[in-house]
Amino acid sequence: MTQPNASGAAPSFHGLGIAPKLLDILARHKYVSPTPIQHKSIPVSIEGKDMIGIAQTGTGKTLAFGVPMLQRLAIHKGRGLALLPTRELALQVDEQLHKIGKDLGIRTAVLIGGASMRVQIEELRRNPHVIVATPGRLIDHLERRTVDLSDVKILVLDEADRMLDMGFLPQINRILRVVPKERQTMLFSATMPEDIVGIAANHMRTPVRVEIARAGTTADTVTQELFVVRKDQKLRLLDKLLMENKGSVLVFTRTKFSAKKVARAIRGMGQTADEIHSNRSLNQRKAALEGFKTGKHRVLVATDIAARGIDVTGIELVINFDVPENPEDYIHRIGRTGRAGRLGKAISFAQPDQGDEVRQIERLTRKLLPISKLPELPPDRPAHFERETPDLGDRSAFYKARAARQQGQGGHHGRPGSHGHASGQGGGRNAGHAPSHAEHGTQNSRPSGGYGGPSRGGKGGKRKMPPKKFYYAI
Repeated sequence: MTQPNASGAAPSFHGLGIAPKLLDILARHKYVSPTPIQHKSIPVSIEGKDMIGIAQTGTGKTLAFGVPMLQRLAIHKGRGLALLPTRELALQVDEQLHKIGKDLGIRTAVLIGGASMRVQIEELRRNPHVIVATPGRLIDHLERRTVDLSDVKILVLDEADRMLDMGFLPQINRILRVVPKERQTMLFSATMPEDIVGIAANHMRTPVRVEIARAGTTADTVTQELFVVRKDQKLRLLDKLLMENKGSVLVFTRTKFSAKKVARAIRGMGQTADEIHSNRSLNQRKAALEGFKTGKHRVLVATDIAARGIDVTGIELVINFDVPENPEDYIHRIGRTGRAGRLGKAISFAQPDQGDEVRQIERLTRKLLPISKLPELPPDRPAHFERETPDLGDRSAFYKARAARQQGQGGHHGRPGSHGHASGQGGGRNAGHAPSHAEHGTQNSRPSGGYGGPSRGGKGGKRKMPPKKFYYAI
């Protein structure tokens, strides 16, 4: 526990072993007083020791590993590698490291899925001092041999328990086999599951453990509340809470389908809302997060992919529309509010048959969730319909391929065997050559008999039906 200095003031970054130039940079960016995890871990990390940091979300772990990493890389040769579980979290960490490190001449590169591989390769060619990556995309670069990790001197595993929850253990083990054994390793986590103990035992050298709060501890600044509510009453209760609470609200659901449905319902309540989940492209997720940060959207509906990927100051209320499947996710969800000493509120909806899930959360947090009486609910609102377009990501390659097919087929994109084909004749399958999709490099080839009716001139005459929604087959 940190103590105030002789004048009674809060602790400062002075006296932690940080170089004067870096102290000036921190002061310029308004970083004046370290958080407890920063105060305890920075001196250990600057000495080059392996470290395990246990602290709940929202406690300033990025600077806890970022300051020692940047200082050591500014003095010694080598590279830093930080692994994060989600794209959003990786972008936020890269932004903070770039902000602090640019005045030291430190270059960073961020490697995440959903972003341009070509742009990332260009960044790697500039020989960055720090690579911030998600495990899956880093493996992609390793397989392409576009990244070299032989000079990694500092490895950071941030939100390690979340990476394991998301199934990244095989990728992490593969990366650990590639990076040099002679390195400093810093591991940060909110909980301490057995797999993390295994990583520490097999891949770290007598790590120093820095623990700010017991694993599973929730922030004292967050008021917690529970409503027992039927499934068909959830949207009405959400409507009531959004009317009573006027600040920014983060709503968590279990599934991406539910997130989409709830976001649409909230817009029908007259509120501004957007959604963030794995079905949305990287640009859509970034736009949703930016809109939430700037106040364009008052409500953000998210799945657990965002439980640790959202670093937004001033979220006043977190609503667990669905009780999380894993009790650990409850801690990370409500950790989005009450950050950096601010007050926050977390409200959970539990259905009458979800008592076991609630008890698991209470066992982990060692706190009873206070159950509130269900208020008088507003009437059902009429269904809110919106014209929807599928999120197909970057379609430019598909459109170019289709244009090439049309040009090769005389400008007509009809069924093979119809007028206007390359052969210039009508007729069946053998009248001229009907280019198949496979010849044009698309993944979903189909017989040249087209979608309707049996294929002409072929064997069997088996009917080939179209996919139910064509865009899912592309």
